Amino acid sequence: MFGIDAVDLVLIIILAVVMFGPEKLPEYSRKAARVFVYLRDIANNAKTTIGNELGPEYANMELRDLHPKAFIAKHLKEEVALLDEAKRELEQAQRLLKETTKDVEGAAESAKDAVKQATEKTASESEPELVGVANSPFDPEAT
Repeated sequence: MFGIDAVDLVLIIILAVVMFGPEKLPEYSRKAARVFVYLRDIANNAKTTIGNELGPEYANMELRDLHPKAFIAKHLKEEVALLDEAKRELEQAQRLLKETTKDVEGAAESAKDAVKQATEKTASESEPELVGVANSPFDPEAT
């Protein structure tokens, strides 16, 4: 509760017995309990007063919610979740785009190779074999 573990608690009890003695220790422990209950009541009253003053939408508010960082985190949690979801969707779209780009590049390379092979095959089949006549230069793509 207060960040005190068992070893610290035993050490505090031993120091209390040594400092106050076993006769006065029950009296001081009762006083300490009363102070603790009094401070807790003050905190609860302050919480209730703040809740009543701010309105019904803040009725469930805890005192630790008044810390600016916790207050902002509580009220912006949904927006942050939406931003995280949008970020994941964008990363997924980026991965899909990269995969599609690789597929398109591969298809373009294979189409380029197929056109090159077809052009070479067509060029070798359509060359006329004229004896003594020089082939005139022409652009095969222009026709």
